[in-house]
Amino acid sequence: MTATSTIPRQHAETQYAEELAALAAVDTRQRPPRWKLSPWAVSTYLLGGTLDNGVEISAKYIGNARVIEIAVATLATDRALLLLGVPGTAKSWVSEHLAAAISGDSTMIVQGTAGTSEEAVRFGWNYAQLLAKGPSMEAVVPSPIMRAMRDGKIARVEELTRIPSEVQDSLITILSEKMLPIAELDDEVLAQKGFNIIATANDRDRGVNELSSALKRRFNTVVLPPPATADEEVRIVETRVASLGRALELPGEVPALEEIRRVVTVFRELRAGVTTDGKRKIKAPSASMSTAEAISVITNGMSLAAHFGDGTMRGADVAAGMIGAIIKDPVQDRVVMLEYLETVVKEREGWKDLYRACRDVMN
Repeated sequence: MTATSTIPRQHAETQYAEELAALAAVDTRQRPPRWKLSPWAVSTYLLGGTLDNGVEISAKYIGNARVIEIAVATLATDRALLLLGVPGTAKSWVSEHLAAAISGDSTMIVQGTAGTSEEAVRFGWNYAQLLAKGPSMEAVVPSPIMRAMRDGKIARVEELTRIPSEVQDSLITILSEKMLPIAELDDEVLAQKGFNIIATANDRDRGVNELSSALKRRFNTVVLPPPATADEEVRIVETRVASLGRALELPGEVPALEEIRRVVTVFRELRAGVTTDGKRKIKAPSASMSTAEAISVITNGMSLAAHFGDGTMRGADVAAGMIGAIIKDPVQDRVVMLEYLETVVKEREGWKDLYRACRDVMN
């Protein structure tokens, strides 16, 4: 067993190293400065395809190809990229894979929270060095963004709108001047070619820490929509569940496509507030009902079936995870789910087992 096999989730550039190497080997198109691949190859890496030498590149993003092409083209300019969307639309996933394909390094991340400080975006100080030698470059503790500037790589900022507004605005000079001033040293760090920033933001976080107009102008915003069709969402869930199952070394069978489709159907109907045939309106719960949560429900069902069943995932294995994903408000969402079970699930042919399993969990 190799050292990396003990890691449950490898960085994208490690997990897909063979695909990246195969793309680099056939990629004869022009590459922007310090990019590992050309924009065409980066797009192919995310969208998947078959190379001229027969190598299969797996799809990392399943959806509108133009969305990915616009994102890649943006990063080839001097504008930063903001990936915007509702929860579970693969913003962080796309951000990681873009950084992996462009820079070969997806680890330069600033995680946005209400407590994210300016030091996390710009730089901090090694106080032992500061006391011993006074202000100097040796005493500077570079942020991931400063390191990306020095190396000409992509930096990632997760959940940008959760960062306090005054900290957000420290990005303005970095993005507009491609320079990070260090006033204490009367010095600066200049970005090398290849540097850029990918930020992600949640549609539902609007108003938490709204971006200033000056900062918005520094970003090209690309909206990642929810999956357009049930088939598309089923394919996303199937692909990610298979990948997670391998990474977590879950025993048992790969979930049947029909079981995945049932979970996706429930999520899509509750998210849209109407059944798939359009004949019945239903109440929507407070939960986001995202594709990411559907993946979690199926993965949890796989684990239950493997460790406490016969290895074949059935309705009883997904019921608990599904109820947990849907009922966030114990009063309001419980009413919504009970009504959905009685008026939709109970009446649907072949769904009686799922109905009974969900009722058992809720009783």
